[in-house]
Amino acid sequence: MGQGQKGKDGGKRREGSPAPDDGHKCRVCRFPLLVALLQLLLGVAVTVVAFLTLAISPSLLARETPHWAGIILCLVSIVGFILYCVTYHPDERSSVQFIVKLLYFALCAIGLVVSVLVASFAGYHHAQTSSFSCLPAAEDCLCTLEPHDPIARTFTYEGVADCQEVTETLTLYHLLQIVLNLVQALVCAVGAFLMWKHRYQVFFAGLQIANFRQWRKV
Repeated sequence: MGQGQKGKDGGKRREGSPAPDDGHKCRVCRFPLLVALLQLLLGVAVTVVAFLTLAISPSLLARETPHWAGIILCLVSIVGFILYCVTYHPDERSSVQFIVKLLYFALCAIGLVVSVLVASFAGYHHAQTSSFSCLPAAEDCLCTLEPHDPIARTFTYEGVADCQEVTETLTLYHLLQIVLNLVQALVCAVGAFLMWKHRYQVFFAGLQIANFRQWRKV
C-alpha cells in the first residue's frame, strides 16, 4: 500500500513538476559557453588586426580600421559570460535571467549586423588595394587605380615610405578582416538563434506539453 502511494507520488512529481536537480544542471549544458568564448577571441583578433592596420598609416579611415567593431563584439561576449554566471531558474522565473538573456539576444543581433558591415567594407577595400598602382612621394605613398589617367583619383597614404605596405600588407589585413568578421557574424547568428530557441521553442513547447497533460487529467 505504501509502495503504491509512493509510486503515485513519484509519477505526479515526474509529470507536474521539474526534476529536483533542474536548478543544479551543468551550466555548460544550459548555455553554450563556447559561443561567448569564440566571440571574445574573435573580437580581440579583429581589434588587434585593426590596430596593426592603423599602424601602417595614420590617414586610414575608421571603416578601414574597425577596432570599434572588435570592442563591441568583446562587450557582447562579456554579456554572454554574465549570462553563464547568472543562477539558473527554470521557466524564466528570474527577472535578472530574463533581462540578461534578452540583452544578449539583442547584442548578438547587433554584432551580426556590425560584422557583416565590417566584412563588406573590408571586401571593398581589399578589392581596391589589390588593384592599386602606387608610387612613393617623399614620406608618403600615392596610389591610383588608373595610372595612365591624368585625372584619376589619387589616394594618399601618409607616413608610408614603402608602397609595398599598401599593396601587400594592407591587402592582407583587409583579407583577414573579411575572414574574421564573417566567422564572427556566424557565431553571433548562432548565439542569437540559441537564445531565441531556448526562450520560445523550448519554453513554450514545454508549457504546451504541461497544459496538455493537465487537460488529460481533467
